[in-house]
Amino acid sequence: MRDLLFLAHRIPYPPNKGDKIRSFHILRHLSSSFRVYLGCFVDDPSEQRYIAQLREFCAEVFCVPLPPARKAIRALRAIAQGQSFTEGIYRDARLHAWVEHVADSRNIRDVFVFCSAMAPYVRNLGPTTRVVIDMVDIDSEKWGIYARFAAWPVRWLYRLEQRRVRALEKSAVAACEHAFFVSRAEADLFLELVPGAAGRVGFLENGVDLDLFDPAHVFANPFPVGSSPIVFTGAMNYRPNVDAVQWFAREAFAAIRQACVGAEFWIAGANPVAGVRRLAKVPGIRVAGAVADVRPYLANAHCVVAPMRMARGVQNKVLEAMAMARPVVLTPAALEGLGALPGREVLIASNPSEFADRVLEALSGRDGEIGLAARRRVELDHSWPRNLKALDVLFAEPACLAIVGNSGNRGEPRATGVVP
Repeated sequence: MRDLLFLAHRIPYPPNKGDKIRSFHILRHLSSSFRVYLGCFVDDPSEQRYIAQLREFCAEVFCVPLPPARKAIRALRAIAQGQSFTEGIYRDARLHAWVEHVADSRNIRDVFVFCSAMAPYVRNLGPTTRVVIDMVDIDSEKWGIYARFAAWPVRWLYRLEQRRVRALEKSAVAACEHAFFVSRAEADLFLELVPGAAGRVGFLENGVDLDLFDPAHVFANPFPVGSSPIVFTGAMNYRPNVDAVQWFAREAFAAIRQACVGAEFWIAGANPVAGVRRLAKVPGIRVAGAVADVRPYLANAHCVVAPMRMARGVQNKVLEAMAMARPVVLTPAALEGLGALPGREVLIASNPSEFADRVLEALSGRDGEIGLAARRRVELDHSWPRNLKALDVLFAEPACLAIVGNSGNRGEPRATGVVP
């Protein structure tokens, strides 16, 4: 069994949100073929206790604590030094030393890097080392989106970060053998922004644990009898999620509540910020906070919403709701990267009045087939075991993979996916 170095900007356990779902499933898959040496950061002290579980999949685990105060100091220092604060936050001498030690002592020839922030750690590993990087999303575009919704001078700071992270992304992809994103749309956009990356960029779609998120399971109903629950799930200290629920509560919920007096908007997610907690003062809005298991909330929801305005990549919250056969109302931004068909597998809304109308449609039950169709779509496109087989090809000995094709009409580079 070969050795593999796996680097992640956040501890890939527990798989309970966004990037950690993806990084954990990739780590577990690779551990079946490699002795994995994991280096990562832990930004939540309570998650130190999960290191033991990760040792079930890894030969060695090296975790560096990264408390919020340290993040802030590193970010400020990086800005002053002309670098992105993303690079500054995740630059750590201890992790650099550990990477060098593992690379030398274990004769590492295969490296998996999760997200561009970790790319600087593998720049000097030598020409015989195969580096594969999961960029996940185009992080630089995320900062551009943040800038559109921010006031000066924060807008200026976000624009600066966008430019500097774009440079980091270019160098990360240039230094690796293969890079991939979470969807074809994200990979194609990157190739439009960085056409010089053609030939090494593809995509690997997210999956869902289809046995865990199965509508056949029966859960106790957490909602009041007679209510019509509308559910949003996600970490509630994450800026795009905060913006989404505040926008929905402010712009669309009143019209829904007026037409359906039993409608309740439930926000289920850990660490709700003050602005989210204040929404509980609005009649019909419930802030559940952290829940032990999100599935009872999804299984018993009459409708799930993803009113994202700052979305990038693929929304796991949407995939999980679809897997539970729930009707999902989402913005075009939240649909990006998914193959779901609007009007047949999900309901799309671009403005508050459309959102209210689509939610009321879902609450009426007239579109009962949408949830079942959503489940079928997830089964077709988002099976982890099937999607992760692509990694076996990426790390085949010897490497033999073509991952880029042409778009046809205009002739620009276009990702074709990570395929055998």
